[in-house]
Amino acid sequence: MNTFKFLIKRPILNYFIITFVFSWSGIIIVSFFTGIPAPSKTFESIAPIAMLPLVIGPTFVSLLLTASIYGKSGLKGLISRLFKWKLNIKWYIFALLTLPIIASITLLSLSQYSTDFLPDIITSENKIDLLITGLLVGIVLTLFEEIGWTGFAIPEMRKHYSVLTTGLLLGALWGAWHFLPLFYGCGDTSGKFDFQLFYPGLFFHYAGLIPFRILMTWLYEKTESILLPWIMHATLTSCIFFILNISKTGFPLFIYYIALSILLWTIVLLCFIWKKLKKQ
Repeated sequence: MNTFKFLIKRPILNYFIITFVFSWSGIIIVSFFTGIPAPSKTFESIAPIAMLPLVIGPTFVSLLLTASIYGKSGLKGLISRLFKWKLNIKWYIFALLTLPIIASITLLSLSQYSTDFLPDIITSENKIDLLITGLLVGIVLTLFEEIGWTGFAIPEMRKHYSVLTTGLLLGALWGAWHFLPLFYGCGDTSGKFDFQLFYPGLFFHYAGLIPFRILMTWLYEKTESILLPWIMHATLTSCIFFILNISKTGFPLFIYYIALSILLWTIVLLCFIWKKLKKQ
């Protein structure tokens, strides 16, 4: 405990500082050799190396701080919350279907006006490969995030903040956490900054991820399960970046993200109206 005493004093602040530094370290180191942003072909080949600390960062720091502050009992508690699955079926429906439904509604509506909004699951020639890849990436990558965000950050933040404030703060930090990898990967073939690749993602990482994180925080509050926010996060990654992704960048993608963000904020509003009505 004495070795990690400096970590224990301010667990929330230390969690985010260490997570950001560790997660971005791969990109920072690799960018000395590739430049930033990286040329598109270089990014495609080097991304698995540069992004590895990003993938494992939230979980690594979560396990480090949990063990330092709460010891073996804390780690056991984290694992038990990860595999807490005996829950009301309505929470599984909420976690599994919220994002796919609103993304499908959005694309169905927008595709009436332009074929730019046809999702990859329709336009792709290898639909099975796309589906499998999307599901696998979504399930695996989001696990390493949610052991950190939901497993450590949310419980610690809830000691000081309401569900809404926790979701807002964590959502904003979650969006900021994506900034460097987004910037690193928005280069054209020569490595020149491509605004068309950058601004839709930048917009969604705040306008969309913040309400989504509020919903995930609310879901954790209702279930005390890491499993369900993990499932919900997996649907976001699988759908938005693979199955229900659109091949167009720039303005069409920006419009798609605007519509998704509006619907997510609408769901947040409805959830809190429902909560208020239940208290009356």
